[in-house]
Parts: sequence; C-alpha cells; structure tokens
Amino acid sequence: MGSISLQSVEKWFGEVQVIKGVDLDIQDGELIIFVGPSGCGKSTLLRMIAGLEETSRGKILLDGDDVTHKVPSERELSMVFQSYALYPHLSVGENMGFALKTAGASKAEIAEKVTLAADTLKLTEYLDRRPKDLSGGQRQRVAIGRAIVRKPKGFLFDEPLSNLDASLRVDMRFEIARLHKSLASTMVYVTHDQVEAMTLADRIVVLKDGQIMQVGTPRDLYENPQNVFVAQFIGSPKMNLMPCRTDGDQFFLAGGGGGALPNASQIGAVQLGARPEHMGVVDPGAGQCDGVVQVSEYLGADYFHYVDCGPLGLMTVRTAGSAKDLEGQTVGLKFDISRLHFFGADDQRV
Repeated sequence: MGSISLQSVEKWFGEVQVIKGVDLDIQDGELIIFVGPSGCGKSTLLRMIAGLEETSRGKILLDGDDVTHKVPSERELSMVFQSYALYPHLSVGENMGFALKTAGASKAEIAEKVTLAADTLKLTEYLDRRPKDLSGGQRQRVAIGRAIVRKPKGFLFDEPLSNLDASLRVDMRFEIARLHKSLASTMVYVTHDQVEAMTLADRIVVLKDGQIMQVGTPRDLYENPQNVFVAQFIGSPKMNLMPCRTDGDQFFLAGGGGGALPNASQIGAVQLGARPEHMGVVDPGAGQCDGVVQVSEYLGADYFHYVDCGPLGLMTVRTAGSAKDLEGQTVGLKFDISRLHFFGADDQRV
C-alpha cells in the first residue's frame, strides 16, 4: 500500500510562506504529477513528502500513519533526483544495490533484487559498467533501479528527465509509464513540462504560488479548466483569451463580433477562451473576428498561425499541416462555439 495524504500542510522559510495550506489525497497506485511554473512550490512539496524539508504546519500521512516528523529513512519512500547522483567509482549493479548493502542485506538478497530491477529496466547487460560509460537515459534508469530495489511504498520523482535531450525524454516517458504499469506503485512526479504531465499522469496537480489551482485528470484539466491560470498553463500552444461581454443569450467581443452563448451559465463573463485547435480560418467577415496573419509556423503535421486581431490581441490558430501558408493575409477566425470557455472578473470559470 502507498496512499499519501496531505492535510493543510504549510512550509515557511522564516517569514516567507511558500506552501499555503495544501490538502491532497493520493491513492495507492496512482501516478500524480505536480506541475506549475518555476517557484510555484512543486519541488518543495515533494521534498516535504520525502522528509527532506520539514513541514511547518499540517500533517503528512502514509497509509494512514502520521510521518510528518519522521526522517526520510523511516518513510518507506524512494526518491529519484534530477541529477542522477550515482557513485562514479561503482558499477551499475553496485550503484543499484548500494542502499541494500548499507542496510545490511545479504549478498544473495542484493543480487536477487538488483537482477530483477535490471531486468525490469533493461539494464542487465550494463550491470558491470561504470556510470561514465552510459548514456543519460541509461544513467537515469540506473537511478530508478536504485529506488526499485528497496521496494518502497511509493516513488518520488523530482524533474527526472530535465537533463535529457528531446528524443531521450520521449523514450524515458515511455519507460516510466511502462514501469508504473508493471509495478502498480504510487508515484509522485514533479515537472515543469506539461507534455510529461499530460502523457504520464493519472491526475495532475496544478500549483501556483504554493497553492493548488486545480486537481484532475489530464482530460479534465484540458476540457474543463476552472480558472484562467489552468486554462493557459495546460495545452500547447496555450489557450487564446480575449475580452468579451454577455447580454441575454449572446456574447460580444471587443471590437465587434460574437455569437450565441453555448450555456446560459456563461452570463457575467468578461473573458472568452478558445484553444488554437477550436478556431478555424475562414474568409474575412465570415467568422467571429478578422485579423492579419503575422507568422505561419510549419511543423509538419500542423501549422501554427499567429493572427493580429487588433483589440482582441494576438491569436494562435492551429490548422492541418496540409493547409497553406497564410503569412501576411487577412483572414476571418471562426470559433467552435461548443468548445469555448468563459471566465469572470475574478478569473474563475463561469
């Protein structure tokens, strides 16, 4: 079992509060990802769970037991750091079994657990090599293997892929997803990369300034963001926001244009959000607004068009890569009315 419960946890550094009363229940076997901008408190919160940072107020429970004031070695959790933190003079096998050796495990037990972990992570042929002879992705797998052999109640990952190049990150995302399925263990994972969050997580915790903005599945956060921050943080390119007003069953954009409200509850909105893929390019005057395409970026499968819509600002529109380059042209933008998002003056969804 590996359920983790955070109850009104706070972290203060002197008079500065960096974690502001976080409540969160993580179920046994879940892969939870903390995501947010730099300085939002995600790594601090992970280190509090690990016991590497003291909890100023509140409680941390592991399987119902209060571990708030226990040292890391008493929490039955394994942590994988951004830096691999491998011993350069030890072989891969020795690195993976080091924690067991210091805990007094027998050579036979160490060999058995290291062999199983190496097989899971496809490291068997590298057990006699030194870390300097491995690629970045292989070193990270060794660091994960070192955590696996302890058979912890949960794994904590602190931006484990940030030191890898783009292609290796893709490979390691697959490895971590596969590992989670095979181990069925609780994993708490910190990243600033929303692609990692969207592709790996059972649930995502979006943090800002030491507070939780929203918790939900990747689909929940993408389709039903509860505030402007989540709406723009989740999704790439980010959601377009534009000023609007509502009147009866209609919405109106600044500078003209508008349409029917998809839901009467949107009354009182002052901002409209539309994702780039929920806006289409049409002839001028045939959509909700017009603009001039400043830049068209060709990415193969997609085009990203950056359209200056005057008082509405710069809009990003996503079209198929088979469409034509529109740079310099005046176009109309037609919204998928059923996929729009509306926000009030307090930046909350309405």
